[in-house]
Amino acid sequence: MTYAIGLTGGIGSGKTTVANLFATHGIAIIDTDAIAHSITAPGGAAMPAIRREFGDAFVAPDGALDRARMRDAVFTDDAARARLEAITHPLIRTECERAASDAQGPYLIFVVPLLVESGKWRERVQRVLVVDCTEQTQIARVMSRNGFTRDQVQAIMARQASRAQRLAAADDVIDNDALHAPLAPQVDRLHAAYLKFAAQAEGR
Repeated sequence: MTYAIGLTGGIGSGKTTVANLFATHGIAIIDTDAIAHSITAPGGAAMPAIRREFGDAFVAPDGALDRARMRDAVFTDDAARARLEAITHPLIRTECERAASDAQGPYLIFVVPLLVESGKWRERVQRVLVVDCTEQTQIARVMSRNGFTRDQVQAIMARQASRAQRLAAADDVIDNDALHAPLAPQVDRLHAAYLKFAAQAEGR
């Protein structure tokens, strides 16, 4: 198994931006959100089971998941969320394993937004990297990016691990608050460290 880093952070923290910087070093990036979107796209592997479990109302005219309707359904209904995750999580895990087996390079990065919340990913990766910023920065970014209200963003954040919980789970932290350190040097430093860790893990 290739040496694996789990990259996580709260909504609006900048996980994708950081992952893209690692990708410039030739590191394979496996994004669980991207996989989730692909399996719920038109013809996606999860769609037949979602249609059976939730009904046609949750399927858009093009055959994709009606994300807005599903988001509303699962946001306050833990039972509905569990039903959805029972369909999607095994498919996401299978695709992650396939992508990891195909990955080239000294190490790879799994981007897992809910890594801390899941409780299962910690055993699948060698290190946890948290992209961190203040909660006010998160709120401002998501309001600008998604057009959400402050209340909507805060409601999403309330269902995620707290900043303190993520930092407590972190082996490494990247500061992505706009007022602080630039990202690229932080990524470069961690990339150099991960190369050493991966080589040590392989006994080189």
